[in-house]
Amino acid sequence: MNKMMDRKDPLWTMDFILLLISNFLLFMGFYMLLTTLPAYIFARGGSASDVGMITTILIVPAIFIRPFSGIVLETVDKKLFLGIGASICLGAIGGFNFATTIFVIMLIRFIHGFGWGISTTTYGTIASDLVPRSRRGEGMGYFSSAGTIAMSLGPPLGIMLINDMGFSILFMVATGSTLLAIMFLYFIKVPKVEKSTQKGESQSFASRLMERAALFPSILALLLGFTYGGITSFITLFGQEVGIENVGWFFTINAIFVLITRSIAGRVFDKRGHFWVVVPGAILGFLGVFILSYVESFGLLVLSATIYGIGFGTVQPSLLAWAVNSAVPARRGAANATFFSAFDIGIGAGSMVLSHIGEGIGYGTMYRISSIAMVGLLIIYLMFGFKRR
Repeated sequence: MNKMMDRKDPLWTMDFILLLISNFLLFMGFYMLLTTLPAYIFARGGSASDVGMITTILIVPAIFIRPFSGIVLETVDKKLFLGIGASICLGAIGGFNFATTIFVIMLIRFIHGFGWGISTTTYGTIASDLVPRSRRGEGMGYFSSAGTIAMSLGPPLGIMLINDMGFSILFMVATGSTLLAIMFLYFIKVPKVEKSTQKGESQSFASRLMERAALFPSILALLLGFTYGGITSFITLFGQEVGIENVGWFFTINAIFVLITRSIAGRVFDKRGHFWVVVPGAILGFLGVFILSYVESFGLLVLSATIYGIGFGTVQPSLLAWAVNSAVPARRGAANATFFSAFDIGIGAGSMVLSHIGEGIGYGTMYRISSIAMVGLLIIYLMFGFKRR
């Protein structure tokens, strides 16, 4: 009877809907630049190594600022803090239009990383405050979908803008999208969360930078990020290696199945727990990457993208919901920071480690090696389960 009552907890409130729209608009501004900044660097006289640095130089400050953001979110007005982070993103994106040297582009991207780390951590924390605990898996799945939709729309829109209108229009549109994200924040009412009176408050500042209760699902997210980093960084080069010109369809198909899967996986998580989503999701994630390593035709590419999309869409939001549920309400910000920092570290590590493997022995073999990370995720999770039993 209690479970039936819990399922009636409202999820689609106006505040949650406005948060999703705002999050989508911020991600749109971000993803429009993801595939176009490398071209902008070349247009400004940059090299291939400069292009390789553009991702790392964003992730490093984001990883650095997130733990501090988690502590700040325990005490400050979350909507105000989110506005600060989004405003940094706004200034950075607008500043690219005036960058005349590679050094200035890198400096702006570095500053952008701080705003990105603050914004993404705070968005996730506010979402976890708005979503009822009984529907957190489902709610965080929908929340994560906003970024997935932006990931499928932003890159092609950005490429279209620079091809048809130039970089100035691109930066104007991305800046406008980010500005709209900030404007929507004004109408959102963020619920107040009482500060925890548990012993966690007496912890040292250093120990509060990480939420220990969220550490295990965050470690699993790091392994998931490792494979994801390899796919996002090298899928284009892999397509050239195997002779598939339209390899970019992988992201579109992957995004579609991530969207389809997330709400279903969220409901299963809420009803049955993380075992029933993490185990099948990890297996599908492994199969998706493993099949990708043998792709020689468009049909196999579609199959790989479908299977990986289902696996990723099952595991990622479930691990996020697990991490948030593990923390007391006042530490949700720290839990989000711990999770996203681990995921970003995995992406960065995957990009760096796998780049040497791909250049040395081929990108197909590289993907077979990277799929081992999903096997490791499954083994570590099962060992955790047996230990708890």
